[in-house]
Amino acid sequence: MLRTVSLVLAFSLATAAPALARRCPMDMAAIDKAVQTAQLSAADRQRVMSLRQQGEEAHKAGNHPESERLLDEAKRILKI
Repeated sequence: MLRTVSLVLAFSLATAAPALARRCPMDMAAIDKAVQTAQLSAADRQRVMSLRQQGEEAHKAGNHPESERLLDEAKRILKI
């Protein structure tokens, strides 16, 4: 019984990981859309674009917590 529970838990975590990783591309798309019409200073616009790029690089490297942190900071500046 314990082994079955462990296998079910392991399978659940393995299948959930890709779903959680999908947040990064959605955040990047939201940033790309918002930055087109955002009223930002040049410095804030540069900061947003830098954070977005760093977030994409972290995502591609598989570091999703860091990617989400960077993209969340960009979204805070954009107020989205």
